[in-house]
Formats: sequence, C-alpha cells, structure tokens
Amino acid sequence: MKNNNAVQAFLALGQESRLNIFRLIVQRGDEGLTPSQIIEKLGIPNATLSFHLKELAQADLLVVERQSRNLIYRPNAKLVQDLSDFLLDNCCGGQSCVPVKVPKRAKSI
Repeated sequence: MKNNNAVQAFLALGQESRLNIFRLIVQRGDEGLTPSQIIEKLGIPNATLSFHLKELAQADLLVVERQSRNLIYRPNAKLVQDLSDFLLDNCCGGQSCVPVKVPKRAKSI
C-alpha cells in the first residue's frame, strides 16, 4: 500500500459520521447494508448519508453493489486488511510484538 492510499482512507475515516457509518457496515460484513438501514440505525439525513457514503466509496473503503432498486454497501475487506498491514509493517522492529505493561501509579494519600 502506498502512503497516499492510506492517507485517503484515513481522511475518509477522520470524520465522526463517516467513521460511525463505516463501523456499522463492517459489523454487517458481507451481508452489507442499504442506505435506508443505515438511516434507521444512525439517524443520519438521506442527503448527508449519500455524501458520506460517496466519500467512503471514493476512498475504496466500501464496495457498492446494486441489487434491483437497492444499493448494498459492504466493507472492502482487502483494503481494510492492507491498511492494517501498512500500519503494522515493521512493528516492533520486525520482532514479535509483546504487549507493553504500563506500570500502575502509586496512589497519593
């Protein structure tokens, strides 16, 4: 993945409504969601939702399929995996990542 592709995805997800829409669609996986289902769950006005879905699709985060009169929005699983791999590339200097334990602070009396 190139930096500019990652930046496009992060810019699209960098707005709260779009992030909520994307997370909702990801939860449904391959089943996907129609715009009316998204409106029902999130209460976003139709015109606003159309704008946000267009932004997410242009960033290649969503796959759109027409079924009869409905559009079905699904997550682009390959891009999500590529984005995750991009973020974790050379994580921990190429060594196995071990969770870092944060020491608890001593309580003040």
